[in-house]
Order: sequence, then structure tokens, then C-alpha cells
Amino acid sequence: MSTPSPMSTPSPLPPPGCPAHGLGQAGPRRLYGPAAEHDPMALYEELRAEHGAVAPVLVHDDQPAWLVLGHRENLEVARTPSRFSRDPREWGAVQDGTVVPEKYALAPMVTWWPVINFNDGPAFERLRGAVLESLQRFDRRGMRRYVTRFAHQLIDAFAANGEADLVSEFSSQLPMLVMTQLIGAPEEHGPRLVRAVPDMLEGSETALESDEYVTKMLYQLVESKKASRGYDLTSWLLDHPAELTDVEVLAHVRVVLVAAYATTANLIANTLRMVLTDPRFRANLSGGRMTLPEALEQVLWDQTPINTVLGRWATADTVLGGQEIKRGDMLLLSLAAGNVDPAVRPDLTAPVHGNRSHLAFSAGPHECPGQDIGRAIADTGIEALLARLPDIELTVHDFELERRGTLMSQHLVRLPVRFAPRSVTATAPRTDPEPLPPLAPLKEAVQAATGRPQSRWSWLGRLIGRR
Repeated sequence: MSTPSPMSTPSPLPPPGCPAHGLGQAGPRRLYGPAAEHDPMALYEELRAEHGAVAPVLVHDDQPAWLVLGHRENLEVARTPSRFSRDPREWGAVQDGTVVPEKYALAPMVTWWPVINFNDGPAFERLRGAVLESLQRFDRRGMRRYVTRFAHQLIDAFAANGEADLVSEFSSQLPMLVMTQLIGAPEEHGPRLVRAVPDMLEGSETALESDEYVTKMLYQLVESKKASRGYDLTSWLLDHPAELTDVEVLAHVRVVLVAAYATTANLIANTLRMVLTDPRFRANLSGGRMTLPEALEQVLWDQTPINTVLGRWATADTVLGGQEIKRGDMLLLSLAAGNVDPAVRPDLTAPVHGNRSHLAFSAGPHECPGQDIGRAIADTGIEALLARLPDIELTVHDFELERRGTLMSQHLVRLPVRFAPRSVTATAPRTDPEPLPPLAPLKEAVQAATGRPQSRWSWLGRLIGRR
């Protein structure tokens, strides 16, 4: 017998923290809070054992939802937007007034915005076409030159020390430095963006200031590209036949920046951890039995950069994985759980080198359009690091490495290593760019386009584990 829809319970939910609620088979499990975030993979397997491929869960403020755990079921949801919409305005809790999106804890994920993430149908096709076709215009060899140059600059900064933290000094910086070039921003903005984007996601005391800086920089970038085009993403979005508005161009450049940082930084760190902690993995890589691109795909199977994607909303009553889903129900795609579904991977120790049927970038029409750029940054950056520092080794035990995470993601806090010091040629220090102009025109444009003030993306850090 299928489990009743978690959305259909008429009785009020107990207050968060109630010890008799949400534990084990007594009720839906919470996907938030310290217990859930400590070991999400263990929780996913417990839910799979209890409920199968689709499990009833609770998200923030104990709002009910469905967690999709099965590989096949993840594909079914991702590939059928007619049944499972990306538009958060379909959420039953929003329609009946239970949740006010802008005030909800998951605001960045449930507040509609004129970007590909929150649209389906013709609006989505128009926006995705512009983004995908613009991203595909990049010359891969030229992009790899950017990655190589910035990777060596970062390595130069610590090579003489004989030790480094590969998270703070390499993996978290490289994607943003490269993306600064790809979006067409002046190079002097790179170091500041490296600090500002993580800071605004972490929800620190200076997160709003960093958020303001990123928005100002992108606004200035769009204005400058309107006057003088370049060979970059911003210019191509402005010129695309889809005729994106200035707000749509800025919003999608921002989406690409945030996605590149959050996913690619995790992919680089996770791959380096595997190299440093798994002798067989490193031997296969160094011995030529596995190429670096194949190694990346193995890591994308085993440690997805994003654990869970919010969200989808059922457009009508339906059945998924034996569960009765009601119209307006929220669904979360557990990419990490789908990747280890026993139905597709009965033996998790068996290598899956080069197999791209994983869910790391989701699937269907909303599959990540910039995944090949992320792969290129990770592949080229790691190759440069291992070539420069072949004797690199971890300075702590694997079990001592700390991960920090939330509903959406987990990331390594530090990856401390040592190696024989190398001499480097000193490079001139960079300076921060000049102050940016006021934001008034942009705020007015955003208000007109969305019907509400500019949202604060610093909330996103609570979701993707960067805090």
C-alpha cells in the first residue's frame, strides 16, 4: 500500500524540535538540522530502506515534500516537466498562503525569478536556448589556456612554502578566476570576486556587502558590453536573437557564476581528495589505466557536487515510485542517492570510468548547460597541479577531513597538503578595482521585471553548505 501524500495531512504540524515527530517510521524524516546534515548519505539509505525509491520528508519549517532516491525515478521527474514543473508558483503551500516565498527559509529556491531555473515551456525554451548557445560558443582550447594560466598563478603563490590548503588556496579560487574571463569582466575584478561570491553564499557578517558588490559589478559589466561587445558570455547573451532584457542577461550571468563556483570548486576538491587518499585511484591515474577525465566521471558518480536539487512541483495528481503524489506537492531530486541506487550500481566498488549516465548534473531539459565548462576547469586545473607538485601528500588522515553541509550540498572545509618546496618567479601583486557606481537604475529594473525588490542571494549559502 502506498504511503499517503505528506501534503495531505490536515492536522497542524508539531513545532520544530518536537522529539516525538519526524523520527524514523513515526513520521517523515527531516532533511534539515544537524542530525540530517551530519551524514546525508546514511539518511538517504535509511529512507530508501523504509520507503523505496521515493520517500516522504520534511524540509525547513517542517514543510512536507517528497525525496526522490531512485535513479530511474530521478530521470522520470527531470525529463517530464509537464508532470513535474520547475516553477515554484506551482507549490500548493504557496498557492494556499501557507508559505510566503520571499520570507521562507528556502527563499532562493522557491521564489520565482526570470531565469531558466524557474521556468518551463516557451519561456524556458527561450532562456535556455540563449544560455546554452552562448556557452557553446567558447573555444575549448582558449578556455583551457585561461585555466592553465590561473592554475599556475595560484600554485606559484604557495609552491615555495612546501605546504598549502588546497580548498582555500586552489579549488575555491580557480573556477571564479576563470569565469571572470569567460563572462568578460575586467581581470582586476577576479581576486575580489574570489572573495565576494563565497562570502555572499556563506551568510557572513559581510555577505550583504559582498552581494552588493557582485550585483554592482555585473550591472557595470552589462552596461559596458552594451557599449562595446567582446568575445564573452555577457556579449553573446546581449546579442542573442532571443532578445533578453538587461535584467535577464545579468540574472543569467549571475546564475552561471554561482553555479560554476559551487559545483566546480566541489568537484576539484573531491577529486583531489580521492587522489590523495585512495592509493588505487592514484595508481590508476598515474599509471595510465585511467585518464583524468575518466577520474572526474568516477568522482561525479561517487561524490556529486550537489547532493539534492530543489525543487519540482507536481502539476497534477500522479504516481511515482509507488507513491501517490498530489498536485502542488514539492519534490526534491536526490542526485547523490540516485547515483548509488542498487538498481543501477549493485556493486559500488566496481569502476565506472568514463560513464556519464550519472545524475551529477541532473538530466532532461534542466540538465546543467555549463557542465562541460566545469569539467574543463577541473580537468585542466588538477592536471596543472599534479604536474607541478607530483609529490603532493595529505598531512592528516582521511577521517580527519571535515565536511560541512546542508540540505543541498556538502563540501570539504580544508585539504591540507605538503610537498617539496619549489622556487617560483615572483609576480606583481594585483590591486582591487575602482569603486563601482550606485545601483539605483538596476534596482528599479529588477523591481519592474519581477514585481519585488532585489532578492538577497546570501541565503543560498545556507542551502549549499557554504557557511
